[in-house]
Amino acid sequence: MRTIAYGLMALALAGITGAAAQPKNIAITAIVEHPALDAVQEGVKKGLADLGYAEGADVAFSFESAQGNPATAAQIARKFVGDAPDVIVAISTPSAQTVAAATTDIPIVFSAVTDPLAAQLVAALDAPGANVTGVSDMAPIGDHLALILEITPDVKRLGVLYNPGEANSVSSLAAVKTEAEAAGMTVVEGPATKSADVQAATRSLIGKVDAIYVPTDNTIVSALESAIGAANEAKLPLYAGDTDSVARGALAAVGFNYFDVGVQTAGLVDRVLKGESPGSIPVLFAGGTDLQVNKATAAAIGVDVPQAVLDRASKVIE
Repeated sequence: MRTIAYGLMALALAGITGAAAQPKNIAITAIVEHPALDAVQEGVKKGLADLGYAEGADVAFSFESAQGNPATAAQIARKFVGDAPDVIVAISTPSAQTVAAATTDIPIVFSAVTDPLAAQLVAALDAPGANVTGVSDMAPIGDHLALILEITPDVKRLGVLYNPGEANSVSSLAAVKTEAEAAGMTVVEGPATKSADVQAATRSLIGKVDAIYVPTDNTIVSALESAIGAANEAKLPLYAGDTDSVARGALAAVGFNYFDVGVQTAGLVDRVLKGESPGSIPVLFAGGTDLQVNKATAAAIGVDVPQAVLDRASKVIE
């Protein structure tokens, strides 16, 4: 009888231990898959690993992409709420907005959200409130336009491709207009509400602008090759707001390393997993800048990149 009792006790203890060892569930979603947003996701995982979270033992990840469809984003948000993960990581403004609308209970950590105030995700940057905090990738627009003028000083009319349905893009456009006016440039808008419209929006700018700028707009970036193809054909320099787009053919960009943005985001996830309320954690801003230049694109469109730019670039694509 004593042996049986010990056996039952051992099983009970094993059950308790097993329950305590269950990994924390982290649900990750993005509005679309493209290199910058993919890098954020990888950065989150690497950041948590560096903080001591072993995948499978301490944390378990699930990922869903909305493939650029707001209705799909809403379905993903409802699914995540039903799954009740320990933390939801929402990458991009549309995904963060959709998830925040779906739950006020599950902790949400957003990433790669340009303007969380304008997106109505937080009440204040230093005290977000509710169940949301995260990392903003508010771009250094002034640096972007300075780079454009350094490489192509004759630019007077700047075309901006953007999705007017994305709150982050509207905020970026407003910032571009302000900085462009100060730099003596005029902005010409090239709106595209879905990825299939990006090439047509690019072509609509040909003959009207001296260069094209793509902010960190998920719709445009997801179809970047079509914009680059149209711009290159017209010998128009196309600059990007994120450095991941340079390898895809953009002429140049100065911006954040989005893998590092993901690592920053992991730090907030760690704090939430350790018991802090997201609403009490101030929003972080992405740190560091990275200059990349695509010399192959420059050669294809007949642009001579100044040696001073090449000398300080962190990466030059031949």
